[in-house]
Amino acid sequence: MMQREWRRFQLAVGFFTRIPVPSFPDFVEEELNHAAKYFPLVGILVGLVAAVTFYVASLLLPHSLAVMVSMVASIYLTGAFHEDGLADSADGLGGGCDRERILTIMQDSRLGTYGAIALFLMLFAKFQTLNAMHPVVISVALICAHALSRLAAVWVMYYANYVKFAGKSKPLATTLSGLELGLANLFGLLPFVLVLTLLILSNHTWQVVVLLILMTALPVWCVWWWWLAKIKRWIGGYTGDTLGAMQQMTELMFYLGVLAWSLQV
Repeated sequence: MMQREWRRFQLAVGFFTRIPVPSFPDFVEEELNHAAKYFPLVGILVGLVAAVTFYVASLLLPHSLAVMVSMVASIYLTGAFHEDGLADSADGLGGGCDRERILTIMQDSRLGTYGAIALFLMLFAKFQTLNAMHPVVISVALICAHALSRLAAVWVMYYANYVKFAGKSKPLATTLSGLELGLANLFGLLPFVLVLTLLILSNHTWQVVVLLILMTALPVWCVWWWWLAKIKRWIGGYTGDTLGAMQQMTELMFYLGVLAWSLQV
């Protein structure tokens, strides 16, 4: 069982990052359904790399450049996988007028106007938000946000149907059991729960802790609900691109919530 789960974790790492993993010649697409529970754990890994990169860069470079280097590191590590999904989703939903047209545009490898604007605004907003935070807050926020945002994508997979493209498409996990969703919740929420615990142990008031929960959970939930409703309405479910878009948007919302909280305490 341990060997099987280790294989599934490696599949998740190999699917979402550039980190080398062993080749699995006997791989079948259905295995990604079981590997999906590890997507938030991969997010913790990506967040740790981004946080460590920021810390090291901040020892040598100005604060703003350290933030930029950290962003570059996370994008390189994931191969801009989620950013590409955001751009394709923006192009499809921005330029398509019906389900078939939207899906056709999403499949197009060319970057359109809507995608370029969405990508620029997303990266610019992330940079500005992180740059306005205290260095210690940045490192913690990076780990929590990367885990939670991937959990948000997993929740979409649980509550919506997978929309298949016509012809060939990349393999994608499409179903999760209740137990697998529970494990994904554990991995996705663990960093944030640890942060809340440390705040309590460091004699912060309950009001401060509750305020952090509300100011991060509310914007993340609002964006999650809005995007889920939008993709259900226009394409009948989700694709890999729309999951990438969900990850990017909820990551940004978490940063904004943390920044707003930090300005209040």
